[in-house]
Amino acid sequence: MKHYKAHWGPLLVVLSSLLTILCLGLAFVEFRHGGVSSWTGLYLLALVVGSALFTIRGHTVAPGAIWVDRLLWKTRLPLAGLQSARVETTLRPGIRIGNGGFFSFTGWHYSPGLGFCRVYLTARRRVVVLRYADRTVAVSPVAPEKFVHDLGVPSHVA
Repeated sequence: MKHYKAHWGPLLVVLSSLLTILCLGLAFVEFRHGGVSSWTGLYLLALVVGSALFTIRGHTVAPGAIWVDRLLWKTRLPLAGLQSARVETTLRPGIRIGNGGFFSFTGWHYSPGLGFCRVYLTARRRVVVLRYADRTVAVSPVAPEKFVHDLGVPSHVA
């Protein structure tokens, strides 16, 4: 097994920090008001904690699978059926559905050159695009070229 830390890009660090400070600050203000406002404070606190649970800590290449390591669980991406892996210098702009920068960039992404893609990202530059017969997945390990090499599938640097 080989573990790769997640590459936390500057945009994710800034967005996560600002959103956390904003939500916790507003929650504190709502708690001070008491009454019904306390529910709003609890909602904001739950938003921070819930989003933090989806934090991507890294990626592990293990026999038969790639594991996306989260705070309390892992997402399994099988190696069976993986046709190619390549390093992209940047994820092309497109339509995004999902978490857009609160501890990760996860969900779905669409761009004309890439098509629909499931994303488990912590940075938008130097991402690894994994192509299966029926889907495309993007991850962002700290050493993308080495990560691709360790997968042992056809690859190239875009």
